[in-house]
Amino acid sequence: MKNDWAGVFPALMTELKPDGSLDLEGTARHMESCLDAGVTGFVMLGTLGENPSLYPDEKEQVLRMAVETVAGRVPVLSGVAEYTTDMAIDHVRRAEKAGCDGLMVLPCMVYTQDQREAVAHFRGVAEATDLPVMIYNNRVGYKVDVSPESFNELADCETIVAVKESSHDSRRVTDMINVCGDRYRLFCGVDDLLLENVLFGAVGWVCGMVNSFPKEAVRLFELARDQRVDEALELYRWFMPLLHLDVDVKLVQMIKLANQITGEGTEWVRRPRLTLEGDERAMVTAVVEEALANRPNL
Repeated sequence: MKNDWAGVFPALMTELKPDGSLDLEGTARHMESCLDAGVTGFVMLGTLGENPSLYPDEKEQVLRMAVETVAGRVPVLSGVAEYTTDMAIDHVRRAEKAGCDGLMVLPCMVYTQDQREAVAHFRGVAEATDLPVMIYNNRVGYKVDVSPESFNELADCETIVAVKESSHDSRRVTDMINVCGDRYRLFCGVDDLLLENVLFGAVGWVCGMVNSFPKEAVRLFELARDQRVDEALELYRWFMPLLHLDVDVKLVQMIKLANQITGEGTEWVRRPRLTLEGDERAMVTAVVEEALANRPNL
């Protein structure tokens, strides 16, 4: 299966109201802001989309809204983050009904799989659908690292077309290309490794901080893609304190607060997450306000 996925795909926030209910209109407004900035796709219901915090019917509502809002302008992918492979396939059926263009599949939640189990899970989900699949490989977050050799083992699964590489190792993109050639479209999945990953061969970026600074994120990717290293490095250095927020354990609360400060959304989250306070809130506010004070003129 071939596709042309590339560029900046926001791992989009799911906007909530103060009582924790879905704010579909707010999410749609945010999507339009990202589209205006030039993003080339969306990943709904990822970590930043609070996937595990939503009920199945709510997830389907978010996906239907996203597909209707985008109206074919760019691909819409659904995150797939469930407790078992069969539950993941159940969600895939909902994503198919909602009209999604693809899937970003995570390992099963809670139970930490070994590599053999993770590979079997990814294959099981991918073989259950005709939608193209991006595998999310994040050994830091999910405690299993799918190696380049294991991706080579999965190469016969035609629906698997891309990898969101989040191993926090800039060497992994090169290792993937050396082992798998051009079999997969590689996406950077760690915000503060974007420049390195694109220079080494990533064709896309599943990005967190694009939620708060969409124009800057798109511009940074384009400069890196076009090998305009000096310009990219200058923008990267401005962006880096913000990009570090994407790799914190409280990335959802931190980026939602950044969205609120920049006018892109609100900070409301679902329990057990709580909005930031004290030193954490002051730190994020200071980082965002410093960036705004020195915002580049693009």
